[in-house]
Amino acid sequence: MNIASAIVLFLVFWFMTLFVILPLRLRSQGDVGEIVPGTPASAPATLNLKRKFMVVTVVAAILWAIVFTIIVTGFITVADIDMLGIYGPGHY
Repeated sequence: MNIASAIVLFLVFWFMTLFVILPLRLRSQGDVGEIVPGTPASAPATLNLKRKFMVVTVVAAILWAIVFTIIVTGFITVADIDMLGIYGPGHY
């Protein structure tokens, strides 16, 4: 795996993890009862983006390290996941 592929893989994991973690523990202004004029009640009261970005980075790094290790060591290959037999020997 070259460096560009490793970076792209990490960014994919980072953004997927961000979209999973972003709504967790989110309290809206309606939940808190302090609605700022001009905003909807569903707007977040406190977002804590810095903390969420740190959590996302740690989780994405762990997931990336696992997948990177599997790819580099060849623990799982295309032949292992080719259940339909589409790729014969020498095609990967």
